[in-house]
Amino acid sequence: MTTAPFALARFRDGDAVRVGLVVGDRIRPLSDAELGGGLNAFLADPDWDRIEGLTEAPGEWHPLSTVTLTAPVEPRQVLQTGANYREHVIQLVAAGLTQNTDRTPEEAHSFAAEMMDERARSGEPYFFIGLTACVVGDDVPLVLPAYSEVHDWELELAVVIGREAFRVSREDALDHVAGYTIVNDITTRDLVFRKDMKEIGTDWYRAKNAPGFLPTGPLLVPARFVDSTDTPVRLELNGQVMQDANTSDLLFDVPALVSAASQTHPLLPGDLLLTGSPAGNGQHWKRFLRDGDVMTGTIGALGTQVVRCVGEAAS
Repeated sequence: MTTAPFALARFRDGDAVRVGLVVGDRIRPLSDAELGGGLNAFLADPDWDRIEGLTEAPGEWHPLSTVTLTAPVEPRQVLQTGANYREHVIQLVAAGLTQNTDRTPEEAHSFAAEMMDERARSGEPYFFIGLTACVVGDDVPLVLPAYSEVHDWELELAVVIGREAFRVSREDALDHVAGYTIVNDITTRDLVFRKDMKEIGTDWYRAKNAPGFLPTGPLLVPARFVDSTDTPVRLELNGQVMQDANTSDLLFDVPALVSAASQTHPLLPGDLLLTGSPAGNGQHWKRFLRDGDVMTGTIGALGTQVVRCVGEAAS
């Protein structure tokens, strides 16, 4: 499931959800005492060495294939980052420039690249907020609302906050990162921009917050096992590769994002901070999600997320 030596997950146990320690293809339930008071309490002051000590300890180990995993986190806040993959944004800007000016494609690409490099040097990340109720595991099918036919995927590396972060510097930001997980930030494209009053701009609430629009997990991998500056991001739709990138292309890296987001409001243990999605979404391919589609997302050592799509009428 993961190339990391161990990870955390949450799994269903009847009507309850328990936290488990994942090692290879096995999972062992963790008690609140072993975690030190529950998942978010542990993440507030994560002692990964203590958890690692349990990887060889006796206990109630189960094959992963026999349990139902759900979202591995319980965030109180979800922050999402827009326009944060350099080459993706350059392509979008260059496409607009070639349509509206007499620049050649090469000139438009060069101009857009200079814009993005200047933004990385002196600009700020672009954030918006999502609803925590949309965070689900890939055990929950993605129901595609019938009010649109342009629901899109955006696979993202997601930061899981550890110790509370409020107005932290870039230099100290990683001290507040407990780990990472996978999030697919689903977007209904025809709801992004308001049609009744264009001056308002984007409507992220309607476009991104239908039930289940933040499939998350299946694992929470300790930060020590993830190089956020060089991690592959890959999404397949029904076996066809649609997104294939690397976090080395992020305009603003994880320390920059955590620092910038924390300047406005404290980031709390267990919160999710999405880092943005690379090129290759449905809008690019002119192919959107349909009933029966299966999305398979992999990000480095974070395991594999499988999301099954169901049309609202079919559900």
